[in-house]
Amino acid sequence: MTIPTLPFSLAEKSAIVKLMYSVILADGHVHPGEIDAFKQFMHAFDFDSNFIQQSNAISQEQGEMILTNMPTEKKKIFVQLLEDMAKSDGFVHEKEIALILNFCTTIGIG
Repeated sequence: MTIPTLPFSLAEKSAIVKLMYSVILADGHVHPGEIDAFKQFMHAFDFDSNFIQQSNAISQEQGEMILTNMPTEKKKIFVQLLEDMAKSDGFVHEKEIALILNFCTTIGIG
């Protein structure tokens, strides 16, 4: 998994966690590779399971709005994180691809 080098605000981290969790659940299965990748992400972004619960309390629309307001460089890192997460189980499901493309369109990155 790619380790981001730009600092993210707490709100940005929360939105990333929320939408990344959506990608993990997109195919209806949580695979061990996804769990391992998410643990690496948790370590890199320095958050715990309580933060995941707080992040899941925000709506997908709120998360998308937060990410829409990020600079392009941070958006690119976000998309890379989603792609890495989708690949982490060894197979990228159609639903994961569709969700990532939808997020890209919504946050304004093509």
